[in-house]
Amino acid sequence: MELVLKDAQSALEVSETTFGRDFNEALVHQVVVAYAANARQGTRAQKTRAEVTGSGKKPWRQKGTGRARAGSVKGPIWRGGGVTFAAKTQDHSQKVNKKMYRGALRSIFSELVRQERLVVVESFGVEAPKTKELKAKLKAMNLEDVLIVTAEVDENLFLAARNLYKVDVRDVAGLDPVSLIAFNTVLVTADAVKQIEEMLA
Repeated sequence: MELVLKDAQSALEVSETTFGRDFNEALVHQVVVAYAANARQGTRAQKTRAEVTGSGKKPWRQKGTGRARAGSVKGPIWRGGGVTFAAKTQDHSQKVNKKMYRGALRSIFSELVRQERLVVVESFGVEAPKTKELKAKLKAMNLEDVLIVTAEVDENLFLAARNLYKVDVRDVAGLDPVSLIAFNTVLVTADAVKQIEEMLA
């Protein structure tokens, strides 16, 4: 199959297994959920009534004081007491093997092509790290909500896009399924397409 280059009167020959396969929604969902779960820190921690510092002594006698009965200063209704269902550190990570991960990326790229949300260009960049220059370039291409994918890290492009809302820049090595589905359009350079094919072969 071929992908038409937007900035040149030519097309790029690509593999149908990477850019023309059926959309596997269940697989993409599983991989996206796992990716998001793996990004969670899970370091929150609270103390139960058994763990907080405090005396085990009964604060006052059971009867005769006129106050409500109390057996511990560490109970959850007391200030400084333990938390009833205390949150503990958790490992939220989910295992996703390489075959599934690559399969999900192939599905996403294929669906982007089908929905005409994948824009391929011969090259893309800015001469200086100027947001104004990048904004004008994207406006000329009628692109707003866009992920720009380059073969290598482009410092000027990264700095120019940093202050733009709904614009992100990634190299092929930094691609992930969540970023690919988060934007309306994915703008990819021809060199990046070749690298993506090699990565997902």
